[in-house]
Amino acid sequence: MSQVLLVLNLLSLLSLSSGATSLSLGSRSILRAIDNENGGPHDYAVDLNASNFDSVIGDTPATFAVVEFFAHWCPACRNYKPHYEKVARLFNGPDAVHPGIILMSRVDCALKINTKLCDKFSVVHYPMLFWGPPAKFVAGGWEPKQEKSEIRLIDDGRTADRLINWINKQTDSSFGLDDEKFENEHLSSNVSDPVQIARAVYDVEEVTSTAFEIILEHKMIKSETRASLIKFLQLLVAHHPSRRCRRGSADVLVNFDDLCPLDMWSPSKQGDNNGEGTLGNFQICGKGVPRGYWMFCRGSKNDTRGFSCGLWVLLHSLSVRIEDGESQFAFTAICEFVHNFFVCEECRQHFYDMCSSVSSPFKTSRDFALWLWSAHNKVNERLFKEEAFLGTGDPKFPKMIWPPKQLCSSCRLSQSEKNNGIDWDQEEVLKFLTNYYGKILVSLRKDKKNLGNDRFDGFLEDLAVSANAVAVPLGAALAIAVASCAFGALACCWRSQQKSRKPRRS
Repeated sequence: MSQVLLVLNLLSLLSLSSGATSLSLGSRSILRAIDNENGGPHDYAVDLNASNFDSVIGDTPATFAVVEFFAHWCPACRNYKPHYEKVARLFNGPDAVHPGIILMSRVDCALKINTKLCDKFSVVHYPMLFWGPPAKFVAGGWEPKQEKSEIRLIDDGRTADRLINWINKQTDSSFGLDDEKFENEHLSSNVSDPVQIARAVYDVEEVTSTAFEIILEHKMIKSETRASLIKFLQLLVAHHPSRRCRRGSADVLVNFDDLCPLDMWSPSKQGDNNGEGTLGNFQICGKGVPRGYWMFCRGSKNDTRGFSCGLWVLLHSLSVRIEDGESQFAFTAICEFVHNFFVCEECRQHFYDMCSSVSSPFKTSRDFALWLWSAHNKVNERLFKEEAFLGTGDPKFPKMIWPPKQLCSSCRLSQSEKNNGIDWDQEEVLKFLTNYYGKILVSLRKDKKNLGNDRFDGFLEDLAVSANAVAVPLGAALAIAVASCAFGALACCWRSQQKSRKPRRS
C-alpha cells in the first residue's frame, strides 16, 4: 500500500508541475500495472484529455465513438467504471471481440486541462455518456437544446446490460457481454458491399507496419536486400493510400543509412534493441499502428485472411495509383519486395515464378494493374484447390475469382463461361480496379480530414517526385547505384527545407 501511495503522490506532483498538464500514458501504465498486480480489472476504455482528444478520436477506425465524461473523485463514477469496462472490452484493444466498430473512451473532468473540453459538451453531472460518429466529436460539442446534432446523449446506460442494449438499438446489432473473440459465425461478408473497401485503408496501414515488424524480427535487411527495400519505400512514399504511411516511409527513406546501417545485425549491435537499432522503434504509419486487428481483412477464424489479404489490398492500391512511366519500376519493386521479404516460402516462390514469366517491360500502368489482378486470381485459384482439399479455408470468405459478379457484372462478357474459364472485359476490369482500390479505398480518410499537414505534405510531394526521378531504373545496376547515392541529397534537402520554414502554429 505504501508503494501505491508513493506512486500516486509522485503522479500528483507531476500533474501539477508546469511541464505536465495531465497523466501521461506511462503513468497510466504504472497505475494499471499496480491494479493488475492486485487482481483489479483491466482498463479497456481509452483515456482522453484536451491535448489528444481530437487526434485520437479523429484517427480511430471505428464507425462510432462513446465518450464518458466523469470525475475521478465521484463515487458514482467509480461504481460505474466496471460496467463501462465490460462493454469497452468488446470493442477496444488488440483482443477486442468486435474491433473497429466503436471506440469506448473517457475524459476526466476533474483535471484542469479538461475544463474547457467538458464545458464544450455541457457536462453538468457525472457520469455523462455521449454517442456519435468520431468526426463529429472532433472540434465539436453538445448543447442540451441543440437540434439535429449527430452527437447524442446516452440516457439509458447506467449498467453494462443497459448500455449494450442501447448500443444494439443504435447499430441494429446483437452484441452481448459474454461474446468471445472470433466466435463470430455471424460475421457479415463484405464481398458484395463495395463501400466496405473504404475501411480497408486501416488494414493497409496495419499490413505496412506489420510487414516492417516481420522484416526486423527475421533480420531480413542485408546488403543484398537493401536496394529492394529502398525501391519499395520509394513506391510507398509516392503512392501509399494512407498519408501518414507516406510520411513515415519518407522519414525512413531520407534517414535510411542511419536507421538501417550496414552493420545493424553485427554482434556489436545486438544489444541495441535486439539488433533492430533505431528502426525498431520507428512507427512507419504513426502512433498506435499496428493496432493488432483487422477490419476489412478480418476472417471468421483467427488464422484466416489478415496479413495476406491486407498485402494484396496494398499492392492493388499501389498498382492503380502509378503513372505509365512508373509501371516497370513498380513491377520490379513489388516483385523484389515479395521475393526478399515475404516469409511464406511456397507463396513467395509462386509469386516469383509469375514475375519471372514476364518477358517484356511494362510500358503502361494499365498493363501492370491488369497483370497484378491476373496474378492474384492465379494465386486464389491455386489456394482454393489446396484449401478445399485440406479443409483449411475460411468458410465465410472462400478464395474466389475476382471480382465476383456482385461487384462488377460488366467485367464479364455475356459469353463468360468458357472451358471453366472466364472471358473478361479488361477495360471494365480496369475501371473496377481503379475505382475499388483507388477512389473508394481512400474515401473514408478523405472524409475525416484529420491528417492534414500542408507544410509537410508540400515537401512530401516534392520528395515523392524526387524519389521517383532518381529511382526509375535504366538498368538494375544503375538503379541500385543511383538509389544508394541519392540519400545524402534527399536528406540535405529535407533538413534545409525544415530549417528554412517558420514553425506553424496550430
